[in-house]
Amino acid sequence: MMNIGKLLGGLSLLITTFSSPAFAQDEPKTPFKDRIFFGGNLGLQFGNLTYIDVSPLVGYKITEKLHAGIGATYIYYKYKDAYLKYETSIYGGRVFGRYYIMDNLFAHSEYEMLNLEVPETVTGGNYELVRDNISSVLVGGGYAQEIGANASLVLMLLWNLTEEQYSPYQNPIIRIGINAGF
Repeated sequence: MMNIGKLLGGLSLLITTFSSPAFAQDEPKTPFKDRIFFGGNLGLQFGNLTYIDVSPLVGYKITEKLHAGIGATYIYYKYKDAYLKYETSIYGGRVFGRYYIMDNLFAHSEYEMLNLEVPETVTGGNYELVRDNISSVLVGGGYAQEIGANASLVLMLLWNLTEEQYSPYQNPIIRIGINAGF
C-alpha cells in the first residue's frame, strides 16, 4: 500500500520547487487577489436514486502554471425501491495541485478524505452501519476552457490510486465544474 505521508511530502516538494524565486523571476508580480480562484462541482440526480453532490473549492495560483488549493465535499445519497430504503450523507475535504502543461491542459493530483457509512460485522453474521473515514489519492488531468474574463469550465478525468472496498468512486472519475477568479 502506498505511504500517504511520502506522497504528500513529494507533492509539497514539487510545489515548493516550482514556486521558488528561480522559477518566478520572469513573471510579473500579480496581486494576491488576482491569484485566488473559486470553483467546484455540483452533481444532481433524482428518481429512485437521489444523488446531490456539492463540492466547492478555493485555490491559489502559485505561478501561472502551478495551482494548489483546498475543497470540501457534501454528498446526499438516497435509494428507494419496493424492498429497500437507504439514505445517508457523505462529507469531507481535499487538497489538490494542478500543473498546466499547455494553456488549457493540466495535470491534477489530489488527496481526499471522506466520512461515510460502511458495514461492520456484528455477532451472528449480521452487520450494522458505522461511520468511517475513507481516503483517496486521485491523479489525472483536465481541460479548462475560458468562458469569460475570469471564469473557466473545467473537465477532469481522474483515477483513484487507493481504491478500496468502500471507496465512493469507480474508476475512472469524470468531473465537470467551473472555476472563477475575482
